[in-house]
Amino acid sequence: MQIADQVESFIVAVTEVAKGDDPDSAVPYLLLQVSQVLLAGGRLGAFEDIVPEERYEPDTGPEPDMDELRERLAALLEPVDVYSEVFDPYVPRSTPVAARISDDLADIISDLRHGMAHYRTGRVSEALWWWQFSYLSNWGPTASAALRALQSLVAHVRLDTPLAELDGLDTDSDAEDGDLERQAGRVMEAEIATPLGLKSGRS
Repeated sequence: MQIADQVESFIVAVTEVAKGDDPDSAVPYLLLQVSQVLLAGGRLGAFEDIVPEERYEPDTGPEPDMDELRERLAALLEPVDVYSEVFDPYVPRSTPVAARISDDLADIISDLRHGMAHYRTGRVSEALWWWQFSYLSNWGPTASAALRALQSLVAHVRLDTPLAELDGLDTDSDAEDGDLERQAGRVMEAEIATPLGLKSGRS
């Protein structure tokens, strides 16, 4: 029940942020929500392997369309949506790839909703199995990457450190060595701080 409550809280909170009614608090609020859902994920990762009661996963029906949520988040985060990430930190000399916070959040919610569909029909072990499996295989790494991007964004603004402009990165292909540096421009914090609910460390 505690895991389900945390999952439901995250889904509701991010969906509300995506409506764009309060853009001034978007980034700090998303940082808080991703941090909290990762706490649930950490508990699932630390727990022993969950074995569902049924041998095959019951059908949960059609998957919800995430495109609208994804597009709303992309529009809300447009100045800073793209960031660079190393896909697997244990692969030697991994090349950074471009990612989007909006894509990450939509993918996380898609995984969590799938498990919630099982939970709401009373298949608790199936829901826990799905949340645990998808935490280890997909939404956990995705949420961790998004958290780092959001935390880095807050730190850049609050510490008055210029942001490299990543708008030109191609999120459909891997970045070549040095691409991030060659494409780096300067985006002053004043251009993103106010609309995204961030305040500089200096007055």
